[in-house]
Amino acid sequence: MIRVLLADDHALFRQGLKSLLEAEGDFRVVGEAKDGWEALRHALEAKPDVILMDIQMPNLDGVQATQAILEEWPEARVIILTMYRQDAYVFEAVKAGARGYLLKDTDASELIGAIRRVHAGEVLLDAELAGRIIQDFRAKKESSLPLHAELSEREIQILKLVAQGYTNLEIAAELQLSEKTVRNRLSEIFQKLHLNNRTQAALYAIREGLAGPEPQE
Repeated sequence: MIRVLLADDHALFRQGLKSLLEAEGDFRVVGEAKDGWEALRHALEAKPDVILMDIQMPNLDGVQATQAILEEWPEARVIILTMYRQDAYVFEAVKAGARGYLLKDTDASELIGAIRRVHAGEVLLDAELAGRIIQDFRAKKESSLPLHAELSEREIQILKLVAQGYTNLEIAAELQLSEKTVRNRLSEIFQKLHLNNRTQAALYAIREGLAGPEPQE
């Protein structure tokens, strides 16, 4: 069952999404929010699997709400809902850590598929936006070596698992570490790579060819 939080200031739009999702059988809407403050409160209380976040809401907009949620809960999987592909707010929200965006006129099957993909750990970005994000957090210092050359073997393992959509708890189980150790290592990875969040880390790993399977011996 995929647990979803709906954040949109239009009640009819939320109702339509709820009916669409729950008709699928493997989705359950665990909360609805009409503004960013409610989205923040429901997200931290219900800990949904995926959050559908309207970009323009009163009190706290989608970018601010995404930032606030991710500061408290870095593993949140937020999908931005927008009317416009080139909305500057989308770029800022993804920089803040949203897993991608969907246009509000997306057809039902694409919406369902996108939510399932994000739930599975994927990042939903087209090539143009991904390129802009990568350029934005590109290393600030010149070096003949890639930034990840500074990472230890264990940190590379953690980075690869982040790119594959693993949560901190799943990474801890996979590598036989404590969840606290994983959190601390991730903070060090972000600092070494000049990144701010998991979405940027996943994009970095993909760009540098670190996200594929381990080579066979």
